[in-house]
Parts: sequence; C-alpha cells; structure tokens
Amino acid sequence: MNKWEIFWRQFYELGGYENFLTGLKNTAYIAVFGLLIGMVLGCLFATFKLLPGKGFFRRFLSIFTDVYVTLFRGTPMLVQLLLIHFVVFPVMGIDISPVLEAIIAFGLNSGAYVSEIMRGGILSVDVGQTEAGRALGLSYGATMVKIVLPQAIKNVIPTLGNEFITLLKETSVVSLIAVMDITKSFQTIGQRTLEVIVPYLMLAVVYLVIIMVVTGLVKLLERRLRASDRN
Repeated sequence: MNKWEIFWRQFYELGGYENFLTGLKNTAYIAVFGLLIGMVLGCLFATFKLLPGKGFFRRFLSIFTDVYVTLFRGTPMLVQLLLIHFVVFPVMGIDISPVLEAIIAFGLNSGAYVSEIMRGGILSVDVGQTEAGRALGLSYGATMVKIVLPQAIKNVIPTLGNEFITLLKETSVVSLIAVMDITKSFQTIGQRTLEVIVPYLMLAVVYLVIIMVVTGLVKLLERRLRASDRN
C-alpha cells in the first residue's frame, strides 16, 4: 500500500474526513467572527484616535488606543492565545470553550491591525464629508457612523481582505489549546499512520484553495463596489 492509499484509507474509510469537516467549521468560525470583532474594535479605536479636541478624555482614549495597538501588534498571535487560554481566563474564573477563546483572542488581535487600517481609511475620506455632516447638525459620532465609516470601509476592502486571509492562516496555531482545526485534522492522520508527507501536502493544498476562493470573493466585491460608484 503506497503513501496515497494509506492517506485515503485513513481519511475516507476510517473517518478522518469527520475531523477535517469539524476543523474546517472551527477554522471558519474563528476567522470570520475574529474579523467581525476586529472590525468593530478597529472602527472604535480608529475613531478614538481621530477625536477632535485636546481634552483629558480625548487624550486618555488616544493613549489607551496606542497601548492596545502596541500590545497586540508587538506580541505574537500564539503568545496572546496561550496567555488568554492558560492565564487570563483561568485567573478570572471564566470557563468557556476553546473555540470561543480562540475567537476572542483572534478578535482582539485583529482589532489592533484593523484600527490602523480604518484610521487610514477614515483619513482617505474627504474632510468635507465630516464638515457636511456636522453642518447638518449631526454629532461627531453620528457623522462617523452614518457618513465617514461606510466610505472608509469601502476604501479599505482590499486591505481587510488581506487581514482576513492572515487570520485564516494564523488559525493553524489553535490546536495548541485543544481546538480541532484544519491543521490538526491532517496532523492527526499523520500521527495515526506515521506517514506525514501526504497529509501535509494535502494540508497545503487545502489552505491554498481556501485562500484562492477568499481572494476571488474579495476581488468580486471590489468590482461590484467600483461599479456601484460609477452608477
């Protein structure tokens, strides 16, 4: 029995595909919800950095945002995940599923990157848009939510797509906190068969296909947004 037959038997006949489907689901949950949390936090912190005025509250929010971004951009995703799983939640007495822990960790990490992405997107919107909103009697927050942020998000769609792709690839570390992901499903096959070449080759192919699909969807969204701008 050659290497491919061993892999296929373990994957299909002995139920390895069940772990793969579970891993695919968990990977999707962590990446998608992690990005959604990151977008919410990113928009919030980007707004904090661009608040007008020089008061104490404004300076406090700006410093808090700088500390947050520095902390999560300056430490590896793996370290953040391990700290949340083995230190932060146990100390706080919080007992939740490892998948939810991973979603929170990835969301917090993504928020630091998205905040800088969104800050650039907000600055790319003509300042006249903000002035027009304020002239209409909208508050700063309402102007940002209703006028500026929608345009900023449209401007940074390609960069947000890259952030999502990065999250997808980084989910390969969640197996360290006992989460079944795509990587773990193929590692399990290699451990059972003592043959890792084919499982790891297939793992690379699976990630490549997923990233290609996501890239295609992002490009399609970009084209549709450009078409809507022309109409």
